[in-house]
Amino acid sequence: MTNQSESINETHIPTVSEDNNSLGDIRINHSVVANIVRLAALEVSGVVSVGGGFVDGIAEIFSKKGDERGVRVTEDEVGDYNIEIRVILRFGVELASVAGQVQQRIAEQVEKMTSKSTARVNVIIDGVRTQEEADAAAENDWESQPHTD
Repeated sequence: MTNQSESINETHIPTVSEDNNSLGDIRINHSVVANIVRLAALEVSGVVSVGGGFVDGIAEIFSKKGDERGVRVTEDEVGDYNIEIRVILRFGVELASVAGQVQQRIAEQVEKMTSKSTARVNVIIDGVRTQEEADAAAENDWESQPHTD
């Protein structure tokens, strides 16, 4: 586990110790957990995208890697994960029901893949989009387009 002074340093990427065996420590970077969270949320029917609104998206583009946008992973005092995820849902779905499914799916996948418990999964619904809006946004997503640079 990282100590307090390491977590304050912005260039340090927080990691967690998983097991201590005779060969050495196994550590899972928080960005890996954040990627698991994003992918698990996108598996739930009704989730259009992971990440906040426009202003949050701009701020996070400059502060985090693309796979961490819209997801915050921390650990509590006993080492369980606390997760916050921002999602855009499809117009017409039952918001609370889909958010509950997102919480369940994330907890299952994180615990299955990391062998660590999840204490909390907070889902923040940042908006709703029609399927047409979601398709148009996906087509215009710069990161998903092929680049020649």
